[in-house]
Amino acid sequence: MGDLLDRDALDLSGMIERRELSAEELMKATLAQIGAWNPHVNAVVAQRDGDEMLAEARAADNTPRKGWLHGIPMAVKDLANVKGLVSSFGSPIFAGQVAEADDIFVARMRAAGALILGKTNVPEFGLGSHTFNPVYGPTRNPYDVTRSAGGSSGGAAVALATRMLPIADGSDMMGSLRNPAGWCNVYGFRPTWGRVPFEPIGDSYLQTLATNGPMGRSPADIAALLQVQAGRDPRQPFGLDNEDFSAGLTTPVTGQRIAWLADWDGAYEMEPGILDLCEAALDVYRDLGVTVDRVQAPFPAEKIWEAWQTLRWYAVACKFAPLYAQDKTRAMLKPAAVWEIENGLPLSGMDVHRMSVIRSEWFRAAAELFTKYDAFAIPTAQVWPFDVDMVHPTQINDKDMDTYHRWMEVVIPASLLGLPALSVPVGFGTNGLPMGMQLVGASRNDAGILQLGQAYHAATQWPSKMPPKLP
Repeated sequence: MGDLLDRDALDLSGMIERRELSAEELMKATLAQIGAWNPHVNAVVAQRDGDEMLAEARAADNTPRKGWLHGIPMAVKDLANVKGLVSSFGSPIFAGQVAEADDIFVARMRAAGALILGKTNVPEFGLGSHTFNPVYGPTRNPYDVTRSAGGSSGGAAVALATRMLPIADGSDMMGSLRNPAGWCNVYGFRPTWGRVPFEPIGDSYLQTLATNGPMGRSPADIAALLQVQAGRDPRQPFGLDNEDFSAGLTTPVTGQRIAWLADWDGAYEMEPGILDLCEAALDVYRDLGVTVDRVQAPFPAEKIWEAWQTLRWYAVACKFAPLYAQDKTRAMLKPAAVWEIENGLPLSGMDVHRMSVIRSEWFRAAAELFTKYDAFAIPTAQVWPFDVDMVHPTQINDKDMDTYHRWMEVVIPASLLGLPALSVPVGFGTNGLPMGMQLVGASRNDAGILQLGQAYHAATQWPSKMPPKLP
């Protein structure tokens, strides 16, 4: 059982199906791993009673198989509701609140047999790519516990890297599935917007910037979990049909083309060493027969930022205005949330329309790029994991950051358009810290991006080659 938890989720699922492993044995090993690692990194929160989880695992061993997640332990990101579990969203406003029902994608994972043992930690309301909040405290990077794990799916990425979980869910508005994956040497996939139904149902047609999605230690695991999460919901006005994302996953990628955008013609300030690691990763693709070209930025970065910031203000204000309207709850909001809301509330319909026009212009430019290339590549982050006690970076090199999230601007070209984007590990810097690179594809080309990711994974095996060591 020594290397049991190093196995991918699909491997564990196959072992359970063949009766080579029981769900109870896997749960025991998982709970022991959480007991060993979690005090150091604080990734799994709102954890259920261990005896209760072992009883559920024994029951899974004696019931018909529900799906490929049957008997697989999971913990859901604390921005989603899990029936019977505390859903704090990292906010003292909701600390101790118990969810009465599962969110859509959670219900789908449970129906496929997942055993949900708790939550994974997040920043307050998922704002900012640094996982800390006043309810549970900070999540620490497993490669250096004095550093940030990223966010907002920081708890999920850390739980995967430390083998506390074999597979995880997350969500992504401004890189929240990609940034922590890159900083924890795992994979994170932001699917095409509309691929995975989003809660709450009522405002899904207004909220087009964020999406739920999968994280894993291999693209194959991610493809399998996406298959469970994805698919239309008849209560939502927009949505995409499900696909078999695992079909063709191992097809050779020879002849495909990747556009390397690097620092977007200097628009995105980068700490030293990041671009070098990404370029070395692109050499792996060249060895696989993929053409990689350095290309000029296809659209002005400042226009993308302007549209993103305005539409994000609007989305955040729409969601959290009721909390801001009450003195008691407004005083409990983090400063970043107040700033977003106060910038969003004065916006007019015409303001939102003008930014939507810019978004459409960038979509057309991206579509033109994808007539020549199967994907574009760009780093997952502009900085290395920073001090866990920092709120956010205020400078990159000698360049001041003018907002709390400007330092993570590199993720928004994909986010603004709702494009599929996979963060792949690219190795470690001279500081011993991990980094990632985004592979971004055309809208709805989720399967193609996962195929590119799986070919790279087979050639590199970064998650298994360099796992973190228990402090």
